[in-house]
Amino acid sequence: MTAPSVATCPTPSLTSDLARSWLLVSARDVERFTPAAEGDADEVILDIEDAVDPSFKDAARRDVVAWLSANSAWVRINCRESPHWDDDVAELRGSPGLRGVVLAKVESAAAATETFVALGRTVPVVALIESALGIEEAVAIARAEGVMRLAFGSGDYRRDTGASADDLAMAYPRSRLVVASRIGGLPGPIDGPTVTPGLSLLREQSAVGVSHGMTGKLCLFPEQASVVNESFSPSRSDVAWARGFLADFDERGGVVRDGSDLPRLGRARRIEELALAFNLSVD
Repeated sequence: MTAPSVATCPTPSLTSDLARSWLLVSARDVERFTPAAEGDADEVILDIEDAVDPSFKDAARRDVVAWLSANSAWVRINCRESPHWDDDVAELRGSPGLRGVVLAKVESAAAATETFVALGRTVPVVALIESALGIEEAVAIARAEGVMRLAFGSGDYRRDTGASADDLAMAYPRSRLVVASRIGGLPGPIDGPTVTPGLSLLREQSAVGVSHGMTGKLCLFPEQASVVNESFSPSRSDVAWARGFLADFDERGGVVRDGSDLPRLGRARRIEELALAFNLSVD
């Protein structure tokens, strides 16, 4: 049986490299922007790519830029090859509330770096990998200038490859993104979304992502954020073990007893780091 998770308190200062839940909001739904930003999601992504018909992109982009003048969020922009990319980066550049961009359909390191440069080299890029070619180029993308994290566009990947949504079929691309992130010195990648609103399947799919080494997940519904935050946080038993191990290690003066001590020390310190970052309580 999985141990219950620790309680999660608000984490207003959580940095994007540790963010667990990434809530996508259509850029056409202006009335949802503020409620989403005030909700449970660690990060909000205003989507001017797939969520907006081409005929409405200009108006949606203007609404996003206007909202970002007094608020803060990420924006999913159109892919580098899209005719809308130039307008996306030109109008978003300099927006005071732009936390970063999620670049759609990344298949090369150049696409990510060109986006970073076009935005003034000050805005981080999450590279959304959504195809077989993107998975193949994942290591180069992870090493590209400006890329802060990788994310998995699982739906488009399945359409591109014909793969099913089965956990086994998705194991290779997930693992590939985890390995690429590690090689590129990035935090763990952000998993694709659970497309149905039910929370039971979301819990199951989040657990699969965690088991592969993913450290966050895209969300399509606001109510998914709290479940994702819980799933991608250390459990109560993890935190209790880590704190017990660290206390024992300190009490013996940091003496390494055997070859298993250093790996366990690294794991314990990472769990404690996350527990502090997520403001987790075991009381």
